Amino acid sequence: MKEEFKKIAENLIDSMTLEEAATQIRYDSPAVESQGIPEYNWWGEGLHGLARAGTATVFPQAIALASMFDKELLKKIADVVSTEARAKYNESIKLGDRDLYKNITMWSPNVNIFRDARWGRGQETFGEDPYLTSRLGVAFIKGLQGDGKYMKAAGCAKHYAVHSGPEASRHYFDAKVSEKDIEETYTPAFEAAVKEADVAGVMGAYNRVNGEPACASQELIVKRLRQKYGFEGYIVSDFLALMDFHENHKVTANIVESAAMALKAGCDVNAGFVYRHIMEAYEQGLVTEEDIRRAAKSAYAVRAALGMFSDDCEYDKYGLFDIDTEESAELSYEASIRSVVMLKNDGILPLDKDAIKTIGVIGPTAASIAVLEGNYNGTSSRYVTNLQGIRDKVGKDVKVLYSEGSHLFENKVQNLAKDDDRLSEAEMVARNSDVVILCVGLDSTIEGEEGDTGNAFAAGDKVSLFLPESQKKLIDRVLSVGKPVVLVSNTGSAIDYSIEDERCGAILQSWYSGQAGGKALADILFGDACPSAKLPVTFYKDGTQPPIDDYSMKGRTYRYLESEPLYPFGYGLSYTSFEYSDVDVIKDGDIVSVEVTVKNTGTVKGVEIAELYIDKLPEDKLSNGLNADTAELDKLLDPSNQPKYSLAGFETISLNAGESGKVVFKLSDNAFDTVLEDGQRVKLKGEYKIFVGGQQPDKRSEALTDSRCLSETVTV
Repeated sequence: MKEEFKKIAENLIDSMTLEEAATQIRYDSPAVESQGIPEYNWWGEGLHGLARAGTATVFPQAIALASMFDKELLKKIADVVSTEARAKYNESIKLGDRDLYKNITMWSPNVNIFRDARWGRGQETFGEDPYLTSRLGVAFIKGLQGDGKYMKAAGCAKHYAVHSGPEASRHYFDAKVSEKDIEETYTPAFEAAVKEADVAGVMGAYNRVNGEPACASQELIVKRLRQKYGFEGYIVSDFLALMDFHENHKVTANIVESAAMALKAGCDVNAGFVYRHIMEAYEQGLVTEEDIRRAAKSAYAVRAALGMFSDDCEYDKYGLFDIDTEESAELSYEASIRSVVMLKNDGILPLDKDAIKTIGVIGPTAASIAVLEGNYNGTSSRYVTNLQGIRDKVGKDVKVLYSEGSHLFENKVQNLAKDDDRLSEAEMVARNSDVVILCVGLDSTIEGEEGDTGNAFAAGDKVSLFLPESQKKLIDRVLSVGKPVVLVSNTGSAIDYSIEDERCGAILQSWYSGQAGGKALADILFGDACPSAKLPVTFYKDGTQPPIDDYSMKGRTYRYLESEPLYPFGYGLSYTSFEYSDVDVIKDGDIVSVEVTVKNTGTVKGVEIAELYIDKLPEDKLSNGLNADTAELDKLLDPSNQPKYSLAGFETISLNAGESGKVVFKLSDNAFDTVLEDGQRVKLKGEYKIFVGGQQPDKRSEALTDSRCLSETVTV
């Protein structure tokens, strides 16, 4: 935080009475009439577009944006989010509307690790890998905050930390986790957000972590975030999280003690109502005047950095015509195309429009707007559903038949219609079609945040990795007809498509695909766009994951997975093929970079995502003179609890058919670090293997000649 903004905040807060200052650490901060400062509500959302504030550009959900593996494109998207947030804020305050969501403090991005495929809020994240999440989180925050004199919008990395379900018990759950997993998996994205992106805010989580409430954790907030990372921005609680201190976690006796505990730990802004009792805590001697003013100054430094107390902010010019523009719509459409992952293709795709007379579009997500939106979304003025996109693409040349086919999930309320009342219609459509586009999946009424979802499955989490029974019946009925089927999946998480993989000609993972999702889908189906996205999460087979409340990384994500996945992290097919050659590892002191040549060996233009992984040292070398303190190292290094390899670089390259290009990876300083059981990072001396290719170096990669990872070694 710039010193000039800290000084503005200091002067303003010191000019207030203590009672006035105490009101400014609430998320719904009232006006301070003595200073001429209007009210301000801190709660803004910008996960994948300005959310909950009316009309805005709706981009694909965060998990879909992660599948692009594209830092620069994501930064552009975040820049649009902040532009629209500024514009809405400027126009709203002209009319005296200072309500929540119409502001410029975005409580985004969500950089939690999607460690369990059943977690409903996993759709809000950038996937399961700490490196990918870190790089994308930094890019998103930089896009939000801009690089001007003032911050364009304030980013907020959430939910700090060790938070990824279960939703049903998050208000009283205690995540038991090792120091190794905290350092290696759960916090790198937050550290990067602070040190590389200078993020304005960090939001605490609901749950406890090793016994401490996350929003008042001495270990996480004081020792790690403030002291180790040097974070100078504001810390905000998750909404109503401080109430959990006394109501659910039982670490305080009442609301006043909860207010004191949070403030003492460094929580600057309370999303909720606990800080309305902060003066009671002061009167009881539980907090000091210095505690209150410190928090208020932290909050006001952010407001000053946003230009709220100045008359020369360059972003005051934005207005209504900067929202929902043609340019932002085109960017959303590009993101929708770039985020579709082709999981299977037996040659059925792309479809030949000239060879098809009738297309059957079947399924409960075909005409759904909800699957374009995901959660924490805005409202678009230009939605294109899967069905509409296909209709628009084929025009009058091809007959399009449609059937909803089934309900999204089994009806919980008794009515006259049965759950399978659309199955016969779906069969009619399939029988009379040359090819079927079978649109299945979930939406935010099924998976999402506890309290937001409309079902009682698991408070927003999934109970299994299978689709709801109603859709399984539909799939079986349609496939039994025997027509060629392309399965389109709109979900925010991994689904077990083992059966469908055997029986469908192609499978496309479209996620929650954004306002232009249907248009992008149609372009890919008919070959006007080439799929390029890769999975930011592992698609597991159901029953292979540990219990959802087990926070150990053992058996989780591609780095620690022992069973065979259905589709691995980093996997995705294309209409073209790419060949890797001439890997060159360059060492300049401690700095390592890797260069590789990529050639499009197919017949169409395509975007390739080049992935680089570093293999950890084999077990027989771990104590072979790699570190001076061998005896001490052996106590703290468990070879069975180390990742088999980890993503350490990714770059995108667009190539025409037959064209070659060079990709350069610049490895981070900690790329070769090993995290010991006590959370200590060490750089073991020895020989490391580096893999470069179109996916991770797993068995599937080795079986595919076109995608096989090349390997080189480097001595560190």
